[in-house]
Amino acid sequence: MKNRSTPVVVPEIKVEAQGDLPRGADEYARGKIAALLESVREPVLFARVRLTQTRNPATERPAVAQAGVDVNGRQARAQVAAATMTEAVDLLQDRLARQLDRLRQDWQARRGTLPKPGPGQWRHGAEPAHRPDHFPRPAHEREVVRHKSYSLARETPDEAGFEMETMGYGFHLFTDLATGEDSVVYRTGPTGWRLAQVHPQPDRLGPTAVPMTVSPQAPPRLDVAGAKVRLEETGQPFVFFVDTTTGRGNVLYHRYDGHYGLITPAD
Repeated sequence: MKNRSTPVVVPEIKVEAQGDLPRGADEYARGKIAALLESVREPVLFARVRLTQTRNPATERPAVAQAGVDVNGRQARAQVAAATMTEAVDLLQDRLARQLDRLRQDWQARRGTLPKPGPGQWRHGAEPAHRPDHFPRPAHEREVVRHKSYSLARETPDEAGFEMETMGYGFHLFTDLATGEDSVVYRTGPTGWRLAQVHPQPDRLGPTAVPMTVSPQAPPRLDVAGAKVRLEETGQPFVFFVDTTTGRGNVLYHRYDGHYGLITPAD
């Protein structure tokens, strides 16, 4: 008797539409993403697509497509902007395929060792946006009690910003796909995003789905002790800095318990 593989069950893909979309755009997107998910070997628990057509005639890429997929409890997300909605959906399928592949490789590399975040802990090296004020621990008692080192995701600022938004982070540390620069994207208000890089290249930031500015200043070169001083002097929730030993972009941040957390690239 021949063994038969278990058929892949693709869940209903929820498609949300905003703006004046071309007729059939929702079904086109549903079909494209469904075809992609049929190749996923693990249970797909949830899938959602959001299509947005802006009305601003000055927008170079008015069609925005976003997708979020839950693969057996792990999240894959993608966001693109294009001149037409059909083009945006095609690009979304390609980009989501890349995210799913990265998710699969990451899971295989860390199988059985995935962290289980608790209250006040980090996931994927990013800071939750809505967090209680940290405990007012005296400065002389504060220590780096959590040091997280991981391979930074190689993605576009748009993808990094989308991940930051969908996960509710206040910022996200990543490697810019176009420049290879260690970068951090963070909120500057209710809707604004800002990008900082080890070697700023504002002229290489392409069109983004959400307004984004680029800091023209390079982050300070500091050791961890200097980063602590900088963090306390600025009063900000985190400081992005270039480590004096490695030359890589690091983040030092305030934890809920009044201590510090440190994020460093693993490679």
